[in-house]
Amino acid sequence: MSQPLKNNICEELLFERLYKKHSKNLHDFLYYKFGEHLNPQDKVQEAFIKLWQNCGKIEPSKAKSYLFTTANNLMLNAIAHQKVVLKYSKRPQKYSTNETPEFVLQEKEYHQKLQKALSNLTEAQRTAFLLNRVEGKRFKEIADLLGISTKAVEKRIYGALKKLRKDIDEL
Repeated sequence: MSQPLKNNICEELLFERLYKKHSKNLHDFLYYKFGEHLNPQDKVQEAFIKLWQNCGKIEPSKAKSYLFTTANNLMLNAIAHQKVVLKYSKRPQKYSTNETPEFVLQEKEYHQKLQKALSNLTEAQRTAFLLNRVEGKRFKEIADLLGISTKAVEKRIYGALKKLRKDIDEL
């Protein structure tokens, strides 16, 4: 059996009065007890949301107790979550791969060669090449960005590829 309308938290005016009356005190309670790092204002909002969701089940005389208990439990849950996160962040992570040290060294050397070869390209070639290969843009998009024809973009990219192959093989 539902409560009469004048005594029901679901009534908007009563809920608003409860919010105005208890929100600051609830925030201060959470702030003093747990500090700012757990964001007490969010927990106050969540507590009022839970009160609204259960407004038909809670008597107005017990609303304050419900709010404080709910908000306190929300903060305790946040602390428990932080402990779990901290526990797993302290665990040693496995960083093993199937790559040999020789392969890793070769990869670093190749990366250095590539960077040197890229720096040897003309600015126009490098721009067109990186827009295409790194950002994944199509020739038409690059042409629109640079204000040149699609054929010019093709020529720049193919010229860059030819020069990169030559420079990397020499190194």
